[in-house]
Amino acid sequence: MTPTEFTLAIFLLLCTPGPTNTLMALGGYAQGWTKSLPLIAGEIGGYLLVIVPVATLAAPFFDAYPQASVWVKLMAGAWVLYLGFRLWVSGKQTKETVEVSLRQVFVTTVLNPKALIIALVIMPHGGLSALLPWLGLFAMLVLLTANGWIAFGSLMRRTERFEVRPIIVRRTAAACLFLFAMILASASIQSLA
Repeated sequence: MTPTEFTLAIFLLLCTPGPTNTLMALGGYAQGWTKSLPLIAGEIGGYLLVIVPVATLAAPFFDAYPQASVWVKLMAGAWVLYLGFRLWVSGKQTKETVEVSLRQVFVTTVLNPKALIIALVIMPHGGLSALLPWLGLFAMLVLLTANGWIAFGSLMRRTERFEVRPIIVRRTAAACLFLFAMILASASIQSLA
């Protein structure tokens, strides 16, 4: 894979709405762009925690035992469902906004199926020294796209033409997380059949 193909594949995958991106946009909405920038470290760290060992060590295991990746997807779906539930019921709290934590972004990214797709399909496999330039490019792309999602959330809060109430944003984000969890569960259950 050429660097251009790698960049395009990673960029398109990272721009796709999912649980991590939902949290980044919600963070931008709830906390503003500047205060949400530290969340990017959680996203990069979460992705690297999965990608590095999988691309360097575990790729042969997942090739030999495809059922293992199904169970990882089921765990990811359960986490995303939990996050969606917490976000939905947070609308009943008296607080006007919900804080998105670095830990939530990190755990969600570790369990995000995109990390396995990147590690198993897009990222070259081999030793760590061979992966370093690709990991650097990947981190730059995460930085770029995460900033985009945070800015999107932040801009939604500043829109003057129409007012978006925080509970609507939280419930919409929760609905997106529920939908994503159902898609993960459905794909995993079909793989088990």
